[in-house]
Amino acid sequence: MKKIQMVDLKSQYDFIKQEVAVTMDEVLKTTSFINGPMVQAFQSDLEAYLGVKHVIPCANGTDALQIALMGLQLVPGDEVITADFTFAATVEVISLLKLKPVLVDVDPKTFNIDPKAIEKAITPKTKAIIPVHLFGQCADMDSILEIANKHDLAMVEDNAQGIGATHTFEDGTKAKTGTLGHISATSFFPSKNLGAYGDGGAIFTNDDDLAHFIRGIVNHGMYTRYYHDVVGVNSRLDALQAAVLKVKLQYLDFYNERRKEAAIRYTNYFKNHDQLITPFRSKDCDSHVFHQYTLRVLKADRDALVAHLNKHQIPCGVYYPVPLHAQKAYADPSVDPANFPVTNQLVKEVISLPMHSELTTDQIEYIASTVLDFFN
Repeated sequence: MKKIQMVDLKSQYDFIKQEVAVTMDEVLKTTSFINGPMVQAFQSDLEAYLGVKHVIPCANGTDALQIALMGLQLVPGDEVITADFTFAATVEVISLLKLKPVLVDVDPKTFNIDPKAIEKAITPKTKAIIPVHLFGQCADMDSILEIANKHDLAMVEDNAQGIGATHTFEDGTKAKTGTLGHISATSFFPSKNLGAYGDGGAIFTNDDDLAHFIRGIVNHGMYTRYYHDVVGVNSRLDALQAAVLKVKLQYLDFYNERRKEAAIRYTNYFKNHDQLITPFRSKDCDSHVFHQYTLRVLKADRDALVAHLNKHQIPCGVYYPVPLHAQKAYADPSVDPANFPVTNQLVKEVISLPMHSELTTDQIEYIASTVLDFFN
Protein backbone atom coordinates (compact mmCIF):
# COMPACT_ATOMS: atom_id res chain seq x y z
CA MET A 1 0.00 0.00 0.00
CA LYS A 2 1.38 3.39 -0.97
CA LYS A 3 1.77 6.17 1.57
CA ILE A 4 -1.52 7.78 2.53
CA GLN A 5 -1.87 11.49 1.76
CA MET A 6 -4.56 13.90 2.90
CA VAL A 7 -4.66 14.99 -0.75
CA ASP A 8 -2.58 13.03 -3.28
CA LEU A 9 -1.72 15.66 -5.87
CA LYS A 10 1.34 13.72 -7.08
CA SER A 11 -0.68 10.70 -8.22
CA GLN A 12 -3.26 12.98 -9.78
CA TYR A 13 -0.53 14.82 -11.69
CA ASP A 14 1.05 11.58 -12.93
CA PHE A 15 -2.26 10.69 -14.59
CA ILE A 16 -2.60 13.99 -16.52
CA LYS A 17 0.98 15.21 -16.82
CA GLN A 18 1.22 14.80 -20.60
CA GLU A 19 -1.93 16.87 -21.16
CA VAL A 20 -0.73 19.50 -18.69
CA ALA A 21 2.63 19.66 -20.46
CA VAL A 22 0.91 20.37 -23.79
CA THR A 23 -1.25 23.21 -22.48
CA MET A 24 1.56 24.76 -20.45
CA ASP A 25 3.82 24.58 -23.49
CA GLU A 26 1.21 26.53 -25.46
CA VAL A 27 1.43 29.32 -22.90
CA LEU A 28 5.23 29.29 -22.90
CA LYS A 29 5.31 29.50 -26.69
CA THR A 30 2.89 32.41 -26.84
CA THR A 31 4.46 34.12 -23.77
CA SER A 32 0.97 35.44 -22.91
CA PHE A 33 1.33 34.92 -19.19
CA ILE A 34 -1.31 37.35 -17.89
CA ASN A 35 -4.81 36.92 -19.32
CA GLY A 36 -4.29 35.90 -22.93
CA PRO A 37 -5.76 33.03 -24.97
CA MET A 38 -5.37 30.27 -22.37
CA VAL A 39 -7.20 32.21 -19.66
CA GLN A 40 -9.97 33.02 -22.12
CA ALA A 41 -10.21 29.37 -23.16
CA PHE A 42 -10.47 28.14 -19.58
CA GLN A 43 -13.02 30.83 -18.79
CA SER A 44 -15.20 29.73 -21.71
CA ASP A 45 -14.90 26.06 -20.78
CA LEU A 46 -15.92 26.78 -17.17
CA GLU A 47 -18.88 28.91 -18.28
CA ALA A 48 -20.09 26.01 -20.40
CA TYR A 49 -19.57 23.48 -17.61
CA LEU A 50 -21.44 25.52 -15.01
CA GLY A 51 -24.12 26.85 -17.34
CA VAL A 52 -23.38 30.40 -16.21
CA LYS A 53 -23.09 33.49 -18.43
CA HIS A 54 -19.98 35.00 -16.91
CA VAL A 55 -16.84 33.57 -15.29
CA ILE A 56 -14.31 36.21 -14.21
CA PRO A 57 -11.01 34.57 -13.26
CA CYS A 58 -8.89 36.16 -10.53
CA ALA A 59 -5.82 35.51 -8.40
CA ASN A 60 -7.29 33.45 -5.55
CA GLY A 61 -10.48 32.49 -3.78
CA THR A 62 -10.24 35.16 -1.09
CA ASP A 63 -9.90 37.84 -3.74
CA ALA A 64 -12.90 36.35 -5.50
CA LEU A 65 -15.04 36.81 -2.39
CA GLN A 66 -13.76 40.33 -1.81
CA ILE A 67 -14.31 41.37 -5.41
CA ALA A 68 -17.80 39.85 -5.42
CA LEU A 69 -18.69 42.03 -2.43
CA MET A 70 -17.04 45.06 -4.05
CA GLY A 71 -19.23 44.44 -7.07
CA LEU A 72 -22.33 44.82 -4.93
CA GLN A 73 -21.19 48.36 -3.97
CA LEU A 74 -22.05 47.94 -0.31
CA VAL A 75 -21.05 50.74 2.07
CA PRO A 76 -19.24 50.62 5.44
CA GLY A 77 -21.56 49.45 8.18
CA ASP A 78 -23.75 47.33 5.92
CA GLU A 79 -24.36 43.91 7.46
CA VAL A 80 -23.53 40.62 5.77
CA ILE A 81 -24.84 37.39 7.29
CA THR A 82 -22.71 34.27 7.08
CA ALA A 83 -21.94 31.04 8.93
CA ASP A 84 -19.97 30.87 12.17
CA PHE A 85 -18.57 27.47 11.21
CA THR A 86 -16.31 28.01 8.19
CA PHE A 87 -12.85 29.17 7.14
CA ALA A 88 -11.94 32.72 8.13
CA ALA A 89 -11.65 34.04 4.56
CA THR A 90 -15.43 34.39 4.43
CA VAL A 91 -15.48 36.98 7.22
CA GLU A 92 -12.02 38.34 6.46
CA VAL A 93 -13.20 40.02 3.27
CA ILE A 94 -16.33 41.40 4.94
CA SER A 95 -14.17 43.06 7.59
CA LEU A 96 -11.58 44.33 5.11
CA LEU A 97 -14.33 46.21 3.28
CA LYS A 98 -15.51 47.78 6.58
CA LEU A 99 -18.76 45.87 6.39
CA LYS A 100 -20.16 44.14 9.45
CA PRO A 101 -20.07 40.34 9.56
CA VAL A 102 -23.11 38.89 11.28
CA LEU A 103 -22.40 35.30 12.26
CA VAL A 104 -25.14 32.72 12.68
CA ASP A 105 -25.24 29.07 13.65
CA VAL A 106 -25.29 26.09 11.31
CA ASP A 107 -27.37 22.99 10.72
CA PRO A 108 -25.98 20.02 12.72
CA LYS A 109 -26.78 17.61 9.88
CA THR A 110 -25.10 19.39 6.96
CA PHE A 111 -22.77 21.84 8.79
CA ASN A 112 -24.14 24.54 6.48
CA ILE A 113 -25.72 27.84 7.48
CA ASP A 114 -29.10 27.46 9.17
CA PRO A 115 -31.82 29.35 7.23
CA LYS A 116 -33.84 29.86 10.42
CA ALA A 117 -30.85 31.56 12.01
CA ILE A 118 -30.49 33.79 8.94
CA GLU A 119 -34.10 34.96 9.24
CA LYS A 120 -33.63 35.84 12.92
CA ALA A 121 -30.43 37.83 12.21
CA ILE A 122 -31.87 40.17 9.55
CA THR A 123 -32.01 43.86 10.45
CA PRO A 124 -32.61 47.03 8.40
CA LYS A 125 -28.82 47.15 7.83
CA THR A 126 -28.64 43.66 6.33
CA LYS A 127 -27.64 43.77 2.67
CA ALA A 128 -26.31 40.33 1.78
CA ILE A 129 -26.12 36.67 2.76
CA ILE A 130 -23.06 34.48 2.15
CA PRO A 131 -23.91 30.78 2.36
CA VAL A 132 -20.86 28.50 2.29
CA HIS A 133 -21.15 25.11 0.60
CA LEU A 134 -19.03 23.63 3.35
CA PHE A 135 -16.95 20.51 2.76
CA GLY A 136 -18.52 20.23 -0.71
CA GLN A 137 -22.17 20.00 0.34
CA CYS A 138 -24.68 22.42 -1.14
CA ALA A 139 -26.45 24.61 1.41
CA ASP A 140 -30.25 24.74 1.66
CA MET A 141 -30.55 27.07 -1.30
CA ASP A 142 -34.34 26.90 -1.69
CA SER A 143 -34.80 28.35 1.78
CA ILE A 144 -31.93 30.82 1.51
CA LEU A 145 -33.08 32.18 -1.85
CA GLU A 146 -36.60 32.54 -0.49
CA ILE A 147 -35.26 34.60 2.43
CA ALA A 148 -33.05 36.69 0.15
CA ASN A 149 -35.92 37.45 -2.22
CA LYS A 150 -38.33 38.18 0.63
CA HIS A 151 -35.98 40.77 2.17
CA ASP A 152 -34.40 42.02 -1.09
CA LEU A 153 -30.93 40.84 -0.11
CA ALA A 154 -28.00 39.96 -2.33
CA MET A 155 -26.97 36.32 -2.13
CA VAL A 156 -23.25 35.60 -2.57
CA GLU A 157 -22.30 31.92 -2.75
CA ASP A 158 -18.99 30.89 -1.23
CA ASN A 159 -18.37 27.96 -3.57
CA ALA A 160 -14.70 27.45 -2.69
CA GLN A 161 -15.33 23.87 -1.54
CA GLY A 162 -18.37 22.95 -3.62
CA ILE A 163 -17.50 23.25 -7.30
CA GLY A 164 -19.23 20.57 -9.35
CA ALA A 165 -22.05 19.97 -6.86
CA THR A 166 -25.61 20.11 -8.20
CA HIS A 167 -28.59 21.53 -6.35
CA THR A 168 -32.03 20.10 -7.06
CA PHE A 169 -34.74 22.66 -6.40
CA GLU A 170 -38.07 21.71 -4.87
CA ASP A 171 -39.66 21.84 -8.33
CA GLY A 172 -37.15 19.27 -9.63
CA THR A 173 -34.99 21.61 -11.69
CA LYS A 174 -31.22 21.36 -11.24
CA ALA A 175 -28.34 23.84 -11.30
CA LYS A 176 -24.67 23.82 -10.36
CA THR A 177 -23.55 25.46 -7.15
CA GLY A 178 -22.04 28.83 -7.97
CA THR A 179 -24.91 29.66 -10.33
CA LEU A 180 -27.73 29.83 -7.77
CA GLY A 181 -27.40 33.34 -6.37
CA HIS A 182 -26.62 36.84 -7.57
CA ILE A 183 -22.90 36.18 -7.60
CA SER A 184 -20.49 33.47 -6.51
CA ALA A 185 -16.83 33.05 -5.63
CA THR A 186 -14.62 29.99 -5.84
CA SER A 187 -11.04 28.99 -5.14
CA PHE A 188 -8.60 26.97 -7.24
CA PHE A 189 -6.20 26.35 -4.34
CA PRO A 190 -4.27 23.15 -5.18
CA SER A 191 -6.16 20.92 -2.74
CA LYS A 192 -9.61 21.90 -4.05
CA ASN A 193 -11.64 19.49 -6.16
CA LEU A 194 -10.66 21.68 -9.13
CA GLY A 195 -7.22 22.88 -8.06
CA ALA A 196 -4.43 24.72 -9.83
CA TYR A 197 -0.69 24.27 -9.24
CA GLY A 198 -0.65 27.54 -7.32
CA ASP A 199 -3.25 30.11 -6.31
CA GLY A 200 -6.27 30.97 -8.40
CA GLY A 201 -9.94 31.87 -8.12
CA ALA A 202 -12.98 33.04 -10.04
CA ILE A 203 -16.26 34.92 -9.73
CA PHE A 204 -19.48 33.70 -11.40
CA THR A 205 -22.63 35.63 -12.26
CA ASN A 206 -25.48 35.74 -14.77
CA ASP A 207 -25.83 39.52 -14.39
CA ASP A 208 -24.31 41.27 -17.43
CA ASP A 209 -23.88 44.67 -15.76
CA LEU A 210 -22.38 43.17 -12.62
CA ALA A 211 -19.97 41.07 -14.69
CA HIS A 212 -18.81 44.14 -16.60
CA PHE A 213 -18.24 46.06 -13.38
CA ILE A 214 -16.24 43.20 -11.86
CA ARG A 215 -14.07 42.77 -14.94
CA GLY A 216 -12.89 46.31 -14.31
CA ILE A 217 -12.34 45.75 -10.59
CA VAL A 218 -10.02 42.75 -11.10
CA ASN A 219 -7.80 44.77 -13.46
CA HIS A 220 -7.00 47.98 -11.55
CA GLY A 221 -10.41 49.42 -12.43
CA MET A 222 -9.52 49.55 -16.14
CA TYR A 223 -11.65 48.73 -19.15
CA THR A 224 -9.26 50.58 -21.43
CA ARG A 225 -5.58 50.51 -20.56
CA TYR A 226 -4.48 53.44 -18.36
CA TYR A 227 -8.08 54.69 -18.01
CA HIS A 228 -9.24 53.86 -14.49
CA ASP A 229 -13.03 54.09 -14.33
CA VAL A 230 -13.61 52.36 -10.98
CA VAL A 231 -11.55 51.63 -7.89
CA GLY A 232 -10.05 48.23 -8.51
CA VAL A 233 -7.42 45.73 -7.44
CA ASN A 234 -4.76 43.68 -9.17
CA SER A 235 -6.19 40.15 -9.17
CA ARG A 236 -5.72 38.12 -12.32
CA LEU A 237 -5.41 34.39 -12.96
CA ASP A 238 -2.08 33.74 -14.63
CA ALA A 239 -2.10 31.75 -17.85
CA LEU A 240 0.02 28.85 -16.58
CA GLN A 241 -2.56 28.17 -13.87
CA ALA A 242 -5.31 28.44 -16.47
CA ALA A 243 -3.47 25.85 -18.55
CA VAL A 244 -3.55 23.40 -15.63
CA LEU A 245 -7.18 24.17 -14.83
CA LYS A 246 -8.29 23.76 -18.43
CA VAL A 247 -7.01 20.18 -18.38
CA LYS A 248 -8.33 19.36 -14.92
CA LEU A 249 -11.79 20.77 -15.64
CA GLN A 250 -12.26 17.94 -18.16
CA TYR A 251 -11.81 15.49 -15.27
CA LEU A 252 -13.77 17.36 -12.59
CA ASP A 253 -16.87 15.15 -12.76
CA PHE A 254 -14.64 12.06 -12.70
CA TYR A 255 -12.73 13.42 -9.69
CA ASN A 256 -15.97 14.19 -7.88
CA GLU A 257 -17.42 10.75 -8.61
CA ARG A 258 -14.28 9.11 -7.24
CA ARG A 259 -14.60 11.20 -4.07
CA LYS A 260 -18.23 10.15 -3.72
CA GLU A 261 -17.27 6.49 -4.14
CA ALA A 262 -14.61 6.87 -1.45
CA ALA A 263 -17.11 8.59 0.84
CA ILE A 264 -19.64 5.78 0.41
CA ARG A 265 -16.96 3.20 1.24
CA TYR A 266 -16.00 5.10 4.39
CA THR A 267 -19.64 5.39 5.41
CA ASN A 268 -20.24 1.68 4.95
CA TYR A 269 -17.52 1.02 7.54
CA PHE A 270 -18.83 3.57 10.04
CA LYS A 271 -22.59 3.66 9.56
CA ASN A 272 -23.53 1.39 12.46
CA HIS A 273 -21.08 2.85 14.99
CA ASP A 274 -22.85 4.63 17.84
CA GLN A 275 -19.95 7.04 18.45
CA LEU A 276 -19.57 8.23 14.88
CA ILE A 277 -21.90 10.38 12.78
CA THR A 278 -21.12 10.07 9.09
CA PRO A 279 -21.63 12.95 6.62
CA PHE A 280 -25.19 13.53 5.49
CA ARG A 281 -25.82 13.13 1.79
CA SER A 282 -28.91 13.21 -0.37
CA LYS A 283 -30.08 9.96 -1.95
CA ASP A 284 -28.48 10.65 -5.35
CA CYS A 285 -25.44 12.35 -3.78
CA ASP A 286 -25.45 15.08 -6.46
CA SER A 287 -25.44 17.84 -3.86
CA HIS A 288 -22.19 16.73 -2.17
CA VAL A 289 -18.78 16.51 -3.87
CA PHE A 290 -16.86 15.64 -0.68
CA HIS A 291 -14.14 18.23 -0.63
CA GLN A 292 -13.77 16.80 2.86
CA TYR A 293 -15.08 13.63 4.48
CA THR A 294 -15.91 14.86 7.97
CA LEU A 295 -17.04 12.69 10.86
CA ARG A 296 -18.49 13.73 14.20
CA VAL A 297 -16.97 11.90 17.16
CA LEU A 298 -19.40 11.40 20.05
CA LYS A 299 -18.58 10.60 23.69
CA ALA A 300 -14.88 10.20 22.93
CA ASP A 301 -11.75 12.33 22.77
CA ARG A 302 -11.54 13.61 19.20
CA ASP A 303 -7.98 14.89 19.70
CA ALA A 304 -6.91 11.49 20.98
CA LEU A 305 -8.29 9.99 17.77
CA VAL A 306 -6.19 12.48 15.79
CA ALA A 307 -3.09 11.33 17.70
CA HIS A 308 -4.05 7.68 17.15
CA LEU A 309 -4.33 8.17 13.39
CA ASN A 310 -1.08 10.10 13.19
CA LYS A 311 0.65 7.32 15.13
CA HIS A 312 -0.40 4.97 12.35
CA GLN A 313 0.82 7.35 9.60
CA ILE A 314 -2.67 8.47 8.66
CA PRO A 315 -3.04 12.22 8.14
CA CYS A 316 -6.27 13.88 9.17
CA GLY A 317 -7.61 17.39 9.72
CA VAL A 318 -9.76 19.32 12.14
CA TYR A 319 -11.77 21.81 10.11
CA TYR A 320 -12.33 23.95 12.14
CA PRO A 321 -11.06 23.92 15.75
CA VAL A 322 -12.18 27.45 16.70
CA PRO A 323 -15.50 29.06 15.72
CA LEU A 324 -15.28 32.44 14.03
CA HIS A 325 -17.09 34.18 16.87
CA ALA A 326 -14.23 33.12 19.17
CA GLN A 327 -11.39 34.15 16.85
CA LYS A 328 -9.38 37.07 18.24
CA ALA A 329 -9.56 39.00 14.96
CA TYR A 330 -13.35 38.79 14.72
CA ALA A 331 -14.49 38.60 18.34
CA ASP A 332 -17.36 40.95 19.19
CA PRO A 333 -18.00 41.50 22.92
CA SER A 334 -21.67 42.14 22.20
CA VAL A 335 -22.12 38.65 20.73
CA ASP A 336 -23.21 35.90 23.12
CA PRO A 337 -21.35 32.59 22.48
CA ALA A 338 -24.52 30.80 23.56
CA ASN A 339 -26.03 31.88 20.22
CA PHE A 340 -23.95 29.17 18.51
CA PRO A 341 -24.73 25.87 20.25
CA VAL A 342 -24.26 23.73 17.15
CA THR A 343 -20.98 25.32 16.10
CA ASN A 344 -19.66 25.18 19.66
CA GLN A 345 -20.35 21.44 19.68
CA LEU A 346 -19.01 20.72 16.19
CA VAL A 347 -15.59 22.25 16.83
CA LYS A 348 -15.10 19.64 19.58
CA GLU A 349 -16.28 16.70 17.48
CA VAL A 350 -15.29 17.04 13.83
CA ILE A 351 -12.44 15.19 12.18
CA SER A 352 -11.76 14.97 8.44
CA LEU A 353 -10.20 11.84 6.98
CA PRO A 354 -8.05 11.67 3.84
CA MET A 355 -10.24 12.46 0.84
CA HIS A 356 -9.20 12.70 -2.79
CA SER A 357 -9.83 11.06 -6.12
CA GLU A 358 -6.77 8.79 -5.87
CA LEU A 359 -7.74 6.95 -2.68
CA THR A 360 -7.52 3.20 -3.13
CA THR A 361 -9.77 0.53 -1.63
CA ASP A 362 -6.97 -0.83 0.56
CA GLN A 363 -6.14 2.66 1.85
CA ILE A 364 -9.77 3.30 2.79
CA GLU A 365 -9.99 -0.08 4.50
CA TYR A 366 -6.82 0.63 6.49
CA ILE A 367 -7.96 4.13 7.49
CA ALA A 368 -11.42 2.94 8.50
CA SER A 369 -10.14 -0.04 10.47
CA THR A 370 -7.65 2.18 12.28
CA VAL A 371 -10.45 4.60 13.23
CA LEU A 372 -12.59 1.72 14.50
CA ASP A 373 -9.67 0.24 16.44
CA PHE A 374 -9.51 3.46 18.45
CA PHE A 375 -12.94 2.75 19.93
CA ASN A 376 -12.21 -0.89 20.82
